[in-house]
Amino acid sequence: MTPITVLRDLGLLLLMVAWVVAAHVGSTGWGNASFNAAVGVLPIAVAVLMALWRLPQWFLRAAGVLALGALLAWLWPQLRHNVPLLYYLQHLGIHVALGVFFGKSLLGPGEALITRMARRIFAHELSERKVRYTRNVTLGWTLFFFINALVSTLLFIWAPPAIWSIHANLLTGPLVGLMFLVEHLWRMCVLPPHERPGIADVVRAYRRESAQRSAPPPRS
Repeated sequence: MTPITVLRDLGLLLLMVAWVVAAHVGSTGWGNASFNAAVGVLPIAVAVLMALWRLPQWFLRAAGVLALGALLAWLWPQLRHNVPLLYYLQHLGIHVALGVFFGKSLLGPGEALITRMARRIFAHELSERKVRYTRNVTLGWTLFFFINALVSTLLFIWAPPAIWSIHANLLTGPLVGLMFLVEHLWRMCVLPPHERPGIADVVRAYRRESAQRSAPPPRS
């Protein structure tokens, strides 16, 4: 890993920590409403812009950017007064999208998502035990994302905003890390050493899978 890569990853980590803190502060009603709304809107706007960037025609991309700007300007007063709802919808949308992303690979004749990732890591043919394991892990991540979305919804409806924010903004990252740790320990118990990839291998395989799916089509 080069120094530039280390600095880039460190910068991204610090940016994520800063965003989590800002999201928690905004969700609990503290601070400037416009700033809190802007922090909440930023990931959604970036995701929409990335989707627009994939459109093949430049005029469609330009029209989409103008429409996004007009929509945000129109909704801005409502967004400023509904910051917790904005963060909730963002948290819910991310988890549902990831749940669908993992879960849809379990349907139909194709292979599960993590099975495909395992084939990218290992040059040899996967054993039946490895295929079954990776399919179960894909199911585990699918359930994790949907259950976390359900818990977030229940807390948002019934709990004080601060309690919901602790779960959604402060604990989501550690919960994902805990899920990785549990899966790693399970892998150590059920798979032999030659069929166990390292965490770095898993991360690289997931990035390649995501990059392949998000590669933009040729532009006109």
